[in-house]
Amino acid sequence: MTRHHRTFHVGPDNRCFFPNLTPSSITYKNPKININNFSSNKNKENVVVVIAPSLRSQDAPPPPIFHGYIFPPESEIITSFTAMWFLGVIRFLILLLLHRSWLCSAILDPVDFLALQSIRKSLEDMPGSNYFSSWDFTSDPCNFAGVYCEGEKVVALNLGDPRAGAPGLSGRLNPAIGKLTALAEFTVVPGRIMGALPSTLSQLKNLRFLAVSRNFISHEIPATLGELRWLRTLDLSYNQLTGGVPWAIGNLPSLTNLILCHNHLSGSIPHFASQTLSRLDLKHNELSGSIAPGSLPPSLQYLSLSWNRLSGPVDRVISRLNRLNYLDLSLNQFNGLIPGCIFSFPITNLQLERNQFSGPVQPGSSVSIQTVDLSHNMLYGKVSPLFATVQNLYLNNNRFTGSVPTVFVDRLMAGSIQLLYLQHNFLTGMPINPRASIPMSSSLCLQYNCMIPPVQTPCPINAGTQKTRPTSQCMEWKG
Repeated sequence: MTRHHRTFHVGPDNRCFFPNLTPSSITYKNPKININNFSSNKNKENVVVVIAPSLRSQDAPPPPIFHGYIFPPESEIITSFTAMWFLGVIRFLILLLLHRSWLCSAILDPVDFLALQSIRKSLEDMPGSNYFSSWDFTSDPCNFAGVYCEGEKVVALNLGDPRAGAPGLSGRLNPAIGKLTALAEFTVVPGRIMGALPSTLSQLKNLRFLAVSRNFISHEIPATLGELRWLRTLDLSYNQLTGGVPWAIGNLPSLTNLILCHNHLSGSIPHFASQTLSRLDLKHNELSGSIAPGSLPPSLQYLSLSWNRLSGPVDRVISRLNRLNYLDLSLNQFNGLIPGCIFSFPITNLQLERNQFSGPVQPGSSVSIQTVDLSHNMLYGKVSPLFATVQNLYLNNNRFTGSVPTVFVDRLMAGSIQLLYLQHNFLTGMPINPRASIPMSSSLCLQYNCMIPPVQTPCPINAGTQKTRPTSQCMEWKG
């Protein structure tokens, strides 16, 4: 019977599977085997030859295994063996080699390795942070904190300790970040990273998630970020960015979340092409101009534009956003009518205060929104009884007239209304018993209207101390 063999490589390169294995450490039960007779093995200290007898002489010889690659079989060296014993050895070694090679098989791409080195040189741990303590470049970078690999490429990089309240990093973002071409996620925790965003970010064509918030990033947002066609989330909030929102970002087809709040951005709001955009947060900037009808997709669920200088009507813009569950347009200069359909949206919080909205407010049905703030506008007409289902209602500092509907009194006394601010209007009455005891859980303010408040209730400090509006003003205002 002809017997053939397999050769198992165990370490002539830098990745040793069994670095301490030598011929002297191997014990063979068959005295006929002499490892020193293997003339074909030049480096005997690192090679083990195991003979696997075939069951029939006509069987093809099994190819040797060399570091995961299959080579043609070597010539037969040993022709007699204890078959069953060596078959067991073969099985053991194959399983052990496969296990070790699985652990050691991936070597990081040298380009990615050098990019990580450059990124590390540009950043430092802030006092109290030890994030970079695991970044020892004599070991596998894929085991570094915040580094995630697939095969030989870095696919995610999360810089900094993600735990709440942990110190962040200082320094600058190195342009070498653009060399991590397989990167799909890049985040930086809050810290003191300064300077501009590297323009090389546009080279990360697989990037889907980019978040560098609560640092000191300055200069303009690179328009080349519009080349990241797979980008879904862009969060650059709480930085010192200037300039406008690049129109190229508005053209990103897969954008789902755009969070640029608390910066110094100016200019107008671009048109958004993505039909999957669900969150748009641009509050606390210096944006101006009007919002063009059709520029915001109906997929939006969260829209915050407060604390800007935006102006113009919004009725045609807002009317088509019927999936909104949060809307904040406060502290702008929006004008015109508030569309009645907005009160039927699945919104939990509606903030339209401190604008220049005017006209009557007429919901189509009972309003189920938990908090509605329409204060500090120029709204007029009678207070709609359909607002009585709102838990927290701010209608103060407008031009509402007439008597407050009875249904408000009923729900207020039942504790269903937690806050009802009607101060600084032109209201002429509220059908409530002066001796009524308003629940402690509810707040009512009626001062500075065209009536003496029927009940004395605490009001916020900014309501002033004057209880009623001067009669001359009440006569002049006709609603």
